[in-house]
Amino acid sequence: MDVAVKAARKPNAGVSAKDTIHARVKTIGIIGAGQMGNGIAHVIALSGYDVALNDLKKENVDRALEVMSKNMGRQISKGMISEEERTAALGRVKYAPDFKSMGDCDLVIEAATEDESLKRRIFGELCPHLKPTAMVASNTSSISITRLAASTDRPEHFIGMHFMNPVPVMELVELIRGIATDDETFAIAKSFVESLDKKTAVSEDFPAFIVNRILLPMINEAVYTLYEGVGTVESIDKAMRLGAHHPMGPLELADFIGLDTCLSVMQVLYEGLADSKYRPCPLLVKYVEAGWLGRKTKRGFYDYRGEKPVPTR
Repeated sequence: MDVAVKAARKPNAGVSAKDTIHARVKTIGIIGAGQMGNGIAHVIALSGYDVALNDLKKENVDRALEVMSKNMGRQISKGMISEEERTAALGRVKYAPDFKSMGDCDLVIEAATEDESLKRRIFGELCPHLKPTAMVASNTSSISITRLAASTDRPEHFIGMHFMNPVPVMELVELIRGIATDDETFAIAKSFVESLDKKTAVSEDFPAFIVNRILLPMINEAVYTLYEGVGTVESIDKAMRLGAHHPMGPLELADFIGLDTCLSVMQVLYEGLADSKYRPCPLLVKYVEAGWLGRKTKRGFYDYRGEKPVPTR
């Protein structure tokens, strides 16, 4: 067992856990520069790691860097980081044009769309370019880690690392072991996440894990409440904000997450657990079919094209 794993379990005097994990994991690859990928890159670069950020188009990575800079600007205004830290962090993020350019990465985190066939294809193409010791993680919010690991050449070095959205703000990362994930991979992954000043919750490899197993059925039920005419978009969100002290109403939250992602998670739950209580609401399906996916398409349960969001029902 290497020294980084021993230290992760029993830190040595005079050597911080953050220093120890930095000695074992230096360069992180991230596949996907969208909302989740740029957020993950943000926190990893601020924590002193080098980042190789991959996406289908370089302009997506350029856009991600702009978003990171803007979000770090908010942290500067709140006194959380300095301008020097922002400059240094952004300088650590490099564009990775292909998987071959991730050959030196110690850990690669996949943050692509929540589509199992796409993720499996990515892993099949990625792994031949990685060094034997490299770990692979998926940011999937619902898909079986065991199945995804089986599409790689290193299931023992594969783990679920589900960051919460928005990544720079949310404190939690779910860690999910597949059936083949070994103890060393788990220990390194846990130590790495903690080096980002995040907390971990360990979930068994069941559909949607912990957070989305609880959260998405609530959102789906809110959509059913709208579908059945029990309340309007505005009244449903107001009821949960003021009646349950939720910081965001469930339909507003669905728009923030992305209605396509919400539907994907509900389909994983419905198919994986074979229980009718997880059946996606037909109205959610209809919105996704219309391409109304929430904030990212400017329309969902709210219309975001004007000065302020307006309910669409």
